[in-house]
Amino acid sequence: MKQTRTPIFHRVTALGASAWLLLAVPGLAQTTTPAQPPAGTIAAPVPVPSGPWTLQRAVDYAVQNNLNVRQSTLSAELSDADLRQSRAAMLPTASANGTQAWNYGTGLDPLTNDFVSQTIRSNNFSANTQLNIFSGFQLRNTVKRNVLDYKASLADIEQARNDLSLNVAAAFLQLVLNQELVRTNELRVNTTQQQLERTKKLLAAGSVAESNLLDTQAQLASDELNLVTAQNQRDISRLQLAQLLNLDPAGAAAFQIEVPNLPDPDEQTTVNFDPNATYQTAQGFLPQIQAADLRVQSSIRGVEVARGAYYPRLFFGAGVFTGFSSARLARVLTGDSTAGTPLPVFQIDPIAGPRPTNFAVLTPRQPNFELLPTEFGSQIKDNIGRSLQFTLQIPILNGLQTRTNVQRSQIAVKQAELRAAQTRLELQQTIQQAYADAIAAQRRFASASRQVQALTTAYRNAEIRFNNGLLNGTEFNIAKNNLNGAESSMIQAKYEFIFRRKVLEFYQGNPLTL
Repeated sequence: MKQTRTPIFHRVTALGASAWLLLAVPGLAQTTTPAQPPAGTIAAPVPVPSGPWTLQRAVDYAVQNNLNVRQSTLSAELSDADLRQSRAAMLPTASANGTQAWNYGTGLDPLTNDFVSQTIRSNNFSANTQLNIFSGFQLRNTVKRNVLDYKASLADIEQARNDLSLNVAAAFLQLVLNQELVRTNELRVNTTQQQLERTKKLLAAGSVAESNLLDTQAQLASDELNLVTAQNQRDISRLQLAQLLNLDPAGAAAFQIEVPNLPDPDEQTTVNFDPNATYQTAQGFLPQIQAADLRVQSSIRGVEVARGAYYPRLFFGAGVFTGFSSARLARVLTGDSTAGTPLPVFQIDPIAGPRPTNFAVLTPRQPNFELLPTEFGSQIKDNIGRSLQFTLQIPILNGLQTRTNVQRSQIAVKQAELRAAQTRLELQQTIQQAYADAIAAQRRFASASRQVQALTTAYRNAEIRFNNGLLNGTEFNIAKNNLNGAESSMIQAKYEFIFRRKVLEFYQGNPLTL
């Protein structure tokens, strides 16, 4: 069953506004909306199990309950059914038929072909079988093609699981990032509230101007707004992860994850990753590459199937037939007999010829017969007929349909080869992009870390000056906001790097773990 899949890294949608850096480059994860199955086939959302979820638990649970994976499994079952059917097509066919009919008025006796003028009840029974001896190897090549299609559909299941695993990993890290941003914003709100209390005391002591208090109150309102925004993004990312797992949205608020201890990136983390070596490793085991190659082989078998129509076809058939007709009569002895008839005896005279005598000879008594309908069982037994036949079909001209089908199948081979090449190219570009993004995130984290250190020192100095009345509230808030922005950039760069690195590890054949 031919399917065309777009690689996951080219089907990404943002999982949340706060993690725009995590999904900055299209192509590392996506939560796609499952195609709608027929009415009544959509499974109900699964209740949220208790306890915090690890990434591995979330991936395993999603693979078992996600609708996209289920649909891929059903597609594989359809391919398996096609394979079994193509194998069964090589077996002989057999059929049995039976009819019962009534003919009124003048008509033909279906068994004797005599014209009769009466109501006739007739039965016909037959059994036939046919064997395809040769058909241009089409049946054999169809089986081989369906075997390849079935293997490709199994690879599609693995690809769906891999796509889902990457989507879950992206959503999981998205939720971890948003929870980290909520915690950071809560600390900022607490710090600003403490600063507001100190400013009130300084204002009461006459150490600062009233404008400093107003600026601090405005900053607190901004920090509280940022906290609410971060909380909303956290709740949305939790809902999106629950939807990927096919959990009940009503219980998504109770869905909790186990936050792993993720170290900060260092300058040597990605040195061991060679994009070209990773690509060579990935194309050797990734299911989308295997499925693309299998479909190329399947399309080549399709050419052989189409060419088989050029060859003659030879069939062998056998059948057996019997029937019954109520108009068929048989002579039946009645038990009576007719008396013998006297026959005169003549004497032969050589001169005068035959002369009658006084003697006579009686003929034997003759039995009497009666015409009666033949019994059903007797007719069924007596009317049995058998047949054997060989049928040879030689194609001569069919409107160039065979030639056109061969040309179409050859084009399908080229299309499959191009899709396989495109799949490899997209894989190579995805790995290269993931490596470049990981390097960029690593550098951005290092730069943001140095910026945070510098701005932390500047903020502490500004706080001392602000508390001593040497700095107005506007300048102090600017220093604080600069530090907050640098911290946010550092956190986002950290989680973006972690995700890109996990993607590279996945393409090296490693499991998705944190």
